[in-house]
Amino acid sequence: MNTIYKWSEIPEFQDELEESAFWQTHELDAKLMVGSVHERDSKESTTITLRFDPRMLSRIKRMARSRYLNYQSMMKQWLSERLEEEARRADQSD
Repeated sequence: MNTIYKWSEIPEFQDELEESAFWQTHELDAKLMVGSVHERDSKESTTITLRFDPRMLSRIKRMARSRYLNYQSMMKQWLSERLEEEARRADQSD
């Protein structure tokens, strides 16, 4: 197994098949992985409480699990995307 020590060592892939073949013979160095994880700064986020219908929350959690995501992260992504969409609409109506 070949170890990747720098992000620049990963080539551009033409398609998923080529990428899959590459990763069958290569792996990322553990230090590279640790260095890429974003450390959460307590000043970057604020905790809020939302009440959900239990069935809706269950559906959200199942959906997130099927995408290998944390459900809270997925919901933040959805809100961020919607916020951008609303901002674009507001800019177009001005």
